[in-house]
Amino acid sequence: MIVLLELASGPCLTDRSERMPTVELNKKSFEATILTNDMVIVDFWAEWCGPCRQFAPVYEKASEVYPDIVFAKVDTESEQELASYFNIQSIPTLMIFRDKIGIFSQPGALPEDVLIDLIEQAQQLDMDEVRRQIEEDRDR
Repeated sequence: MIVLLELASGPCLTDRSERMPTVELNKKSFEATILTNDMVIVDFWAEWCGPCRQFAPVYEKASEVYPDIVFAKVDTESEQELASYFNIQSIPTLMIFRDKIGIFSQPGALPEDVLIDLIEQAQQLDMDEVRRQIEEDRDR
């Protein structure tokens, strides 16, 4: 289940002394990364993609601001099976997983303020309510 969060303007990224670089995910490391971390943001991208290259500095900067979140990247060229599994049809595509549940998926490069707002919404999401919604959907 993917919960869509509203995109809106938010505060700007600020520099922090802590540095959590983005991690490259592949077919072998993807599941373990999602299962062993509270929140993972994944950028599906490719080297040849202009919007991906434009979004990369914004994404990297966010990884510095939120060191408690895992920021990951999946190269859709080298990880075609993984991109296919998640039905990635446009890049960049951003996905957010929280408590092992996919809560957001959307293609397109996001401006800095929108990315920050999205991260903050994802952090504030009531995951007990999300799990209840999932159970209700299964019962239908």
